Amino acid sequence: MKYNRRKFIGLSALGIPLLSGADLLAGARSIKNMGSGGPIVISTWDFGVAANAEAWKVLKEGGRSLDAVEQGVWVPEADPANQTVGLGGFPDRDGKVTLDACIMDEKGNCGSVAALEHIVHPISVARRVMEKTPHVMLVGEGALQFALEQGFKKEDLLTPQSEKAWKEWLKTSQYKPVINIENKSFAPRKLPGNQYNHDTIGMLALDSKGNLSGACTTSGMAFKLRGRVGDSPIIGAGLYVDNEVGAATSTGVGEEVIRNVGSFLVVELMRQGYRPEEACKEAVMRIIRKKPETAKEIQVGFLALNKKGEYGAYAIQKGFSFAVCDVNKQDLIIKGRSYY
Repeated sequence: MKYNRRKFIGLSALGIPLLSGADLLAGARSIKNMGSGGPIVISTWDFGVAANAEAWKVLKEGGRSLDAVEQGVWVPEADPANQTVGLGGFPDRDGKVTLDACIMDEKGNCGSVAALEHIVHPISVARRVMEKTPHVMLVGEGALQFALEQGFKKEDLLTPQSEKAWKEWLKTSQYKPVINIENKSFAPRKLPGNQYNHDTIGMLALDSKGNLSGACTTSGMAFKLRGRVGDSPIIGAGLYVDNEVGAATSTGVGEEVIRNVGSFLVVELMRQGYRPEEACKEAVMRIIRKKPETAKEIQVGFLALNKKGEYGAYAIQKGFSFAVCDVNKQDLIIKGRSYY
């Protein structure tokens, strides 16, 4: 792929603030972190800006990337207005809010929870699984039992807003996700009562010691079959970190990410010399090549960060955005490139 380097450098030099420069940066190549090897955190979607700001509090003080990603994704997990992550997430078709999350550090340690109910911060339960058990993943009632034993508080995660949406959906019980509903500036403002989507916050961080970590957390598909688990809590699918190479995370329809072991694939491509955006694009293209007709109807995107602090993203459909925070910029949103 050929890039217009002069245009890219000119746009990057503008230091565009939140949102106002997003469209100008659409289609830009993988962008190199312009800091002097300093820390950086990136995350999926526009709501990643607030999450990055919290993660940056750790990174700017020389803190560990693992602590940064955990504290960063706490923000959307606890936000009842975000109906795709944590508290207030859309329930399954039985009206139960179930959460999935995983976390991975620079040493290859990882922890995960799936189909977890009643706990606001599944990412922290996932970290406890990593640090306090010999296991990688706990699910369902066992994950909840473990969380309560670890001192987490049991809470009702179904907010009145999400319950209302669920009851409206029950009138037709039709499942039809809307692409990019997570991106408020791209998705239609008014949607039929039976159309809702899901999404994830995936966050990747490189700290001042040059160590990478990542986190991924979601409430999964709106009105999914009870027990459905997507890619978000699956190491290698929704998230993968290799401290020698880089890290990657995914967003969108998790089934297709799982089938291609997407985040692991992106990291392995970077190992082969691909730049972050190029690696994300190749992972997307594998999904498209295998299921060209299906790909026209879904969104899947990948976000990657390499050991040098270079980052990039690529998605099937237009509208995927990600947020960047480093020493030079704390609120930058970039529109990722796409196939369609």
